[in-house]
Amino acid sequence: MRTRQNESTMNKFYKINTYGCQMNVHESEKVAGILEEMGYLACPEGESADIIVFNTCCIRDTAERRALGNIGVVKAEKKTNPDLILAVFGCMTQQEGVADTIKNRYPYVDIVLGTRNIAMLKTEIEKVIRSRETKKKSDKKYRCFDRSMPTDYLEIDEKTPQTRTSFPNAWVNIIYGCNNFCTYCIVPYVRDRELSRDMSSVLDEVKKCVNDGYKEITLLGQNVNSYGNDIADKSVNFANLLKKIDEIEGDFRVRFMTSHPKDLSDEVIDAMANSKHICRNLHLPIQSGSDKVLKDMNRRYTREHYLDLITKLRSAMPDIGITTDIMVGFPTETEEDFEDTMGIVREVRYSNAFTFIYSPRKGTPAAKMEQIPYAVKQARIEKLIALQNSITKEISNDYINGVYRVLCEDFAEKHNGMVCGRTEGGRLVTFPGTADDIGKFFDVEITEARSASLFGKKKV
Repeated sequence: MRTRQNESTMNKFYKINTYGCQMNVHESEKVAGILEEMGYLACPEGESADIIVFNTCCIRDTAERRALGNIGVVKAEKKTNPDLILAVFGCMTQQEGVADTIKNRYPYVDIVLGTRNIAMLKTEIEKVIRSRETKKKSDKKYRCFDRSMPTDYLEIDEKTPQTRTSFPNAWVNIIYGCNNFCTYCIVPYVRDRELSRDMSSVLDEVKKCVNDGYKEITLLGQNVNSYGNDIADKSVNFANLLKKIDEIEGDFRVRFMTSHPKDLSDEVIDAMANSKHICRNLHLPIQSGSDKVLKDMNRRYTREHYLDLITKLRSAMPDIGITTDIMVGFPTETEEDFEDTMGIVREVRYSNAFTFIYSPRKGTPAAKMEQIPYAVKQARIEKLIALQNSITKEISNDYINGVYRVLCEDFAEKHNGMVCGRTEGGRLVTFPGTADDIGKFFDVEITEARSASLFGKKKV
């Protein structure tokens, strides 16, 4: 552990605590890029940090409470080290009144930013440091995004440095924000309206990632299918972007998330089916199998439309792996509605499903509706999870004795001497390996299936 007496001669360290989705993971990479450009280093195990950043999420109440709880824990560290700089940004801070809550309940927080002004972090850190050097009281600025922010966000973001932390995967944003306003969702209120990146900028970033040795590129957006809708040139759309990326030379593969069923076009399905790089894998949230609930959610598609998409996907790519999001306990969901959801799970037979209980988000229309008792929600989700687990297990057994190309991504937790990676269809595979295998493709023969996890050995 360092002693503070000789701090001026030592490196400055940073820690980033990230909550939420892959978008947040990638934005933390941008924060790391900013801090490393300023001379900070990632904090080694056992060292104390000079700056701690919280990248927050507010999609569900649990993520918000966890972030606030951990911000509270840092108070003791701040007392021990008054020079510690504490910054909070992300979706949680963007909610109405949250910046003021942090200011009043956590006065030791130095910087609060929103979702579209990450690039201001350097300036705000410098202000905090200057105020301390001059012994003046810091003029704290809680700069969350508002509608008066300049419209050159994309231009600023293109210049923001980033330190990638997810090798061999590289995250690439293609569109920011959301225009859908699902009645349960806070995202449009904290991420604002959709903004598509310039196609040439996206292509340049993907090419650089491939040239730098990244083997899996994941395109990110709240709704990737809406890419280009805000651009006058109608040739700029998601299907054409996928085709352009597919023309890039190299041994790599491409995934994307998240797709909205109302915007998944035949052209995108064709681009996937005819690609040499795009994975036969799609995350397509259904949320509910009930037309009534889908309408109340403002999802703007029907059960029939969704099932038609599944038919098209499997006709074009019989081996495609399809996963989904399912919400249980939306305020207007009846037992009959829930059984409709169970029915669509049986019919589609997802490789996996991310299931969650509806959590009211202040400021959304659904939060004002009469809520379902938690015990009812819990009983329903337990039934849903049991059904999906049985389907996943059945699908997993079909993999046994098959050989699949797997990208080795990391060491396998809880399995010494093993590594893990995913098939093109998105299934996790654990097999014997070493650190030298990470970032390489292997043909793996599946020898065992345990529910969602597959186990195998390299095919010689």
